[in-house]
Amino acid sequence: MSRGPARATTPAPFSRPRPGEQPPYLYEPYASTIKRAPRRPPVPIPHTLSEVTGPDLNAAWTGAHTNDLTRSAGKGEAQGQRIIVAGRLLDEDGRPIPHSLVEVWQCNAAGRYLHDGDVHDAPLDPNFTGYGRLITNDQGEYRLLTIKPGSYPWRNTHNAWRPAHIHFSLFGNAFAMRLITQMYFPGDPLLATDPVYNSVPDEAARRRLISDYDAGLSEAEYALGYRFDIVLRGRAATPMER
Repeated sequence: MSRGPARATTPAPFSRPRPGEQPPYLYEPYASTIKRAPRRPPVPIPHTLSEVTGPDLNAAWTGAHTNDLTRSAGKGEAQGQRIIVAGRLLDEDGRPIPHSLVEVWQCNAAGRYLHDGDVHDAPLDPNFTGYGRLITNDQGEYRLLTIKPGSYPWRNTHNAWRPAHIHFSLFGNAFAMRLITQMYFPGDPLLATDPVYNSVPDEAARRRLISDYDAGLSEAEYALGYRFDIVLRGRAATPMER
């Protein structure tokens, strides 16, 4: 007896994060959240096919890519300490996410972004745009060459300075995997007082935002290496940026 046509199956829903492993919408030491946080608790919705699937954000769709931010302006080399940042993009079960779009942006070595809204009295670097994009390889790995960003004042409180950080935008392979986060550097004394970093209640979850120095990734007499793995969704997820 012949069987009927196979039914399409809906992928399993994602696990919810553990309490305290993601930053709240309202964290009073982070002053801007007071005005933009929702007044009522968000309402969880069930995961449907729309949330657990996503677009194919491959190179053919996303245009030009660059993983070398030191020369992305198309002129000379950017000023500052060269660093190599590399890692893996993983799903909630620790499996690599291949062929996925990764975008990064950051300030220059003097602590200034290349946009009109940045009024910090620090020099711009004509050879540095601070923006890059790339696609993970077959093993879900990414690698970029850039300049270590500087710290900058941000007026959250008197004499408040942001620790050095790089912004990451990740898409994964489903809409519900979308993540915007920040990567920090080990040993930065400004982490202890930074409300963006400390808005994540769980200490172990906060630690996932700090890259690891990797001597094996460094290139002799050229660049220091930092490793930063990113987990999208689940119980070991990299905390998001609110």
